Amino acid sequence: MINLSFPDTWNPLLETERISELSPIQEELFPLIQEKKSVVGISPTGTGKTLAYLWPCLLNLQPKKAQQLLLLAPNTELAGQLFEVCKTWAQPLGLEAQLFLSGSSQKRQIERLKKGPEILIGTPGRIFELIKLKKIKMMNVSTIVLDEFDQLLGDSQYHFVSKITHYAPKDYQMIYLSATADLDHQKVSDQAIWINLSHQKLETIQHLYLQVDRRDRLELLRKFSNIPDFRGLVFFNSLSDLGAAEEKLTYHHSNTFSLASDVNVKYRKIGLERFKNHQVTLLLATDLVARGIDIDRLECVLNFEVPRDVESYTHRAGRTGRMGQQGVVITFVSHPNDLKRLKKYAPVSEVVLKQQELYIQS
Repeated sequence: MINLSFPDTWNPLLETERISELSPIQEELFPLIQEKKSVVGISPTGTGKTLAYLWPCLLNLQPKKAQQLLLLAPNTELAGQLFEVCKTWAQPLGLEAQLFLSGSSQKRQIERLKKGPEILIGTPGRIFELIKLKKIKMMNVSTIVLDEFDQLLGDSQYHFVSKITHYAPKDYQMIYLSATADLDHQKVSDQAIWINLSHQKLETIQHLYLQVDRRDRLELLRKFSNIPDFRGLVFFNSLSDLGAAEEKLTYHHSNTFSLASDVNVKYRKIGLERFKNHQVTLLLATDLVARGIDIDRLECVLNFEVPRDVESYTHRAGRTGRMGQQGVVITFVSHPNDLKRLKKYAPVSEVVLKQQELYIQS
C-alpha cells in the first residue's frame, strides 16, 4: 500500500484510479522531488512518470501563490494531456492549473493568468511569448518540469527552453522526464540527480510482426479496420504515407481518424475522444504527435513499417500495456533487412491475420 503522506482529499482518486502501490519510478523520484532536488528520471513509457513528478510537485505548492510550477511539453497533445491529469490531482488541493498553447487565443490566455494559477502548463514557444510580454513572471517559478526532455532539448525546441530557464530564479528546481536517455548531457543541469530505470522490461507487452508486401500494406490496414471490437493506434514514419493511408481508408469507408499535424487542435481532440470511446477503430499518427497520446487500456499499436530507431519503437510500444496492463505491438515487415532491424528493438514473434483473427506462428 502507498505509505506516503498523501492528503486525504486524494483517497477517492487513488481508489478510482486503482492505485494501491507506487511504480519503481514513482518510489525513486517522490522523496527527491519533495526535497526540492533537481532530477533526471528515465523510465519506459507507461510506468507512471507523470504522477511520479506531479504528486510531489503539487504537494510542494502553496495555494493562492501564483505561477510557482511550470510544466513544459513538446507538443499540444502532451500539454493537453498533462493539463487534464494535473487538474484532476490539483483541484482537491485547492490549486489551479492553466494551459498555454500556440495556435490558441493569446488574449484569452492572458486573461487566465489574471486568475493567478499556481501551475502553468504549455509548449515552449507560447510560454516564451508570454514571458516576453511580462505576463508570465519567471521569478515566481520555483520548479520547471521538462516532460519528454529528449524532444524539448532537441534542435527545434532547445532555444526556447534555454531562454525560458534563463529567466528563472537562481535556485529553481529542474525536473527532466523521458522514456529514453537520448540527449546531449551538457544541456542538463550539473546539479541533477540521475534515476535511470530504462532497463525495466514491460513483460505485459507482446511484440509481433506481420510479413506483407509493401504494396499490400494499405489493404492489410483496411482488414484491421474491419476486425470487430479491435482498436489500434497506427504509426507511420512519414506524413506522406499517413496521407495515402487516410485517403485509401476513407475511400473504403473504414472507421479511421488521422492525427496528422496539419489537422486543427479542436478537430484532433474530437477524433481522439472518439477513439478513446471505441467509436473509431484505427487512429493514424506519426511520432510527432505520439508523445501526447495516453489512451487507457489501448489494446494494440500497429507500426506501418519498422520505426527508424529503437527510441521511436520504445515510445510507440509504450502507448499500450501501460501500468501493468496487457498490450500488443504489431509491426509490418516487407523485407528481410526490416526484420533484422526490428529484432534489435525487441524480441518478436511472427503473426498472420486470417479471417479477422490473429494467429502466432510457432
